[in-house]
Amino acid sequence: MRLSGKTAIITGSTSGIGLGIAEELAQAGADVVLNSFTDRDEDYALAEDLGQRHGVSTRYIPADMSQGEDCRRLIREAGRCDILVNNAGIQHVAGIDEFPVARWDAVIAINLTSAFHTTAEALPLMRDAGWGRVINIASAHGLTASPYKSAYVAAKHGVVGLTKVTALETAEEPITCNAICPGYVLTPLVEAQIPDQMKKHGMDRETVIREVMLERQPSKAFATAQQVGGTAVFLCSPAADQITGTTISIDGGWTAL
Repeated sequence: MRLSGKTAIITGSTSGIGLGIAEELAQAGADVVLNSFTDRDEDYALAEDLGQRHGVSTRYIPADMSQGEDCRRLIREAGRCDILVNNAGIQHVAGIDEFPVARWDAVIAINLTSAFHTTAEALPLMRDAGWGRVINIASAHGLTASPYKSAYVAAKHGVVGLTKVTALETAEEPITCNAICPGYVLTPLVEAQIPDQMKKHGMDRETVIREVMLERQPSKAFATAQQVGGTAVFLCSPAADQITGTTISIDGGWTAL
């Protein structure tokens, strides 16, 4: 398989986009390290199932992405990191003058600062291996903005900036760094919000998806975690050897507006 012999670490990967990326990388032959902040039997079982289904080596390593030393320990404990996917993220919605300071700090720490720590720890391993891919999961909000999402927008813009700097610092090496910028992705978390939105707006499922949830996504269709994962696999392919320091949008035309 294409990525056989490579090890991929995906932060925040027990559900949603992160798990979708892990599935696609494992299907392409990469050994995979799953991560979240929990330490449950089901976390380890999820990794075991992933490995059995795709015939690759898998591990689960708990680490709190709000803590810099935990971010670095994740990479050290994995022991190898050919592909780093910085995916962990949280959200909080409030006006700037009402935004809780603790929530701001948490969003910045998990969505942005964690990527600095993991990248700093992973680059020497990639240099030793003679190959590496850093893939940062940013957002359409890394390229544009929405009201009441100051911390998230600031963090995702920061991720795009960190992506560019990482790419420039590794430009003459066989290491690339790019950011994937999804719009709205149909994850279990988003799926769970649909019934509440239907009730709130008095709309059927299809209407609330098109007119409320996907108001800013011109395609009026969700992206999927599998599409994000497939893009990550492409960025690990030889076809992407000269793609570095850029953003790839999966947003149904959102950032074309």
